[in-house]
Amino acid sequence: MSGKGAPELSVRNCSDLRVAVIAAQWHEKVMDGLVDGALRALRELGIDEPTLLRVPGSFELPVVAKVLATRRGYDAIVALGVVIRGGTPHFEYVCQGVAQGLTQVSVDTGVPVGFGVLTCDTEEQALDRAGLPGSREDKGHEAVTAAVATAATLRSVSEPWR
Repeated sequence: MSGKGAPELSVRNCSDLRVAVIAAQWHEKVMDGLVDGALRALRELGIDEPTLLRVPGSFELPVVAKVLATRRGYDAIVALGVVIRGGTPHFEYVCQGVAQGLTQVSVDTGVPVGFGVLTCDTEEQALDRAGLPGSREDKGHEAVTAAVATAATLRSVSEPWR
């Protein structure tokens, strides 16, 4: 089962962090759930004015994340999308490109990128992870928590020693 063994993250003193959420538009119902979960997590963390941007699909997430990380001064970025397996190799190419692209943005810039991109075999699997009523998981919420917790960790190691 996905999510088994997930840590309980405690994030404090992060209300001043600048966070952007980038969300794909494909699979509207799933994406609505992911975005709602992400925004709810940000409110719970005291981050009241996040930036929310929409892009056509998951493949476009890395380029927007890179611009936000390098030119806009965000402390954390959350990428949300969903790719559902079809009958062609397209699924593998998109998933690999998105995962590598978002990882590269984070490593190159030092800005954490929360990975909220669902890569599922079926629409039912995606709906079960979208944070909708009846879903077993809320990957939008989880992606925000991971990104903000990482940003808080980076801030703590970046502050001058006292």
